[in-house]
Amino acid sequence: MDNAQAVEVARAETERGEVVLRRRTNGTGADVLELRVNGVFVMDTLETTSEIELAAQALEAVASPGSVLIGGLGLGFTLQRVLADPRVERAVVVEIEEPLVRWMRDGTVPHGPALLADTRASIVNADIAMAVAEARSTYDLVLLDVDNGPGYLVHQANEAVYEHPFLRRCRDVLRDGGVLVVWSANPAPELLAAMREVFGDAEEQAHHVLLQDRPEEYYLYLSRR
Repeated sequence: MDNAQAVEVARAETERGEVVLRRRTNGTGADVLELRVNGVFVMDTLETTSEIELAAQALEAVASPGSVLIGGLGLGFTLQRVLADPRVERAVVVEIEEPLVRWMRDGTVPHGPALLADTRASIVNADIAMAVAEARSTYDLVLLDVDNGPGYLVHQANEAVYEHPFLRRCRDVLRDGGVLVVWSANPAPELLAAMREVFGDAEEQAHHVLLQDRPEEYYLYLSRR
């Protein structure tokens, strides 16, 4: 068990509420950095298996993922896995919370500066729905890691990410053969149905991961243009 005591590292108030980074010590004495939004635990630097595994599966779904658009920065582990793929030539991350971008850049998140030093990576501080609506580029892979799926929204406004107009715009910014991948902590039959309506087909993949030796199941929803 992790130590219940946690030290606040950084805090910011945004128009959507409160973003907090905390540091705690786990049972082995290692430091763990955790992210909370409006008091809700979002992720930490210990339980990264799901982000890494699901990003890897998304990359495997595309024959040549040269250009990748990622919705959601978090603590950077999805981006890190994307950049580990030598086929990736460009990775654009859209993150709505400016403090997270700043903390990654200034080293408040220790691995942030080295990760962002990769010349293939760029970060846009914006709402993913607006960024996709205004996109002038096209992509081989659009990977949405905005929150934990339609059943677990960090912000209520994120509902739009799982609805037809946004999904249609994602289809528009994909190159021929490009893939949209959405990940969810729970089954999302309405999302699957919406993706099938927009793309003509969609696939649900269940993935088993271990988080601190605790088995969990996550879901990927994939559609191909």
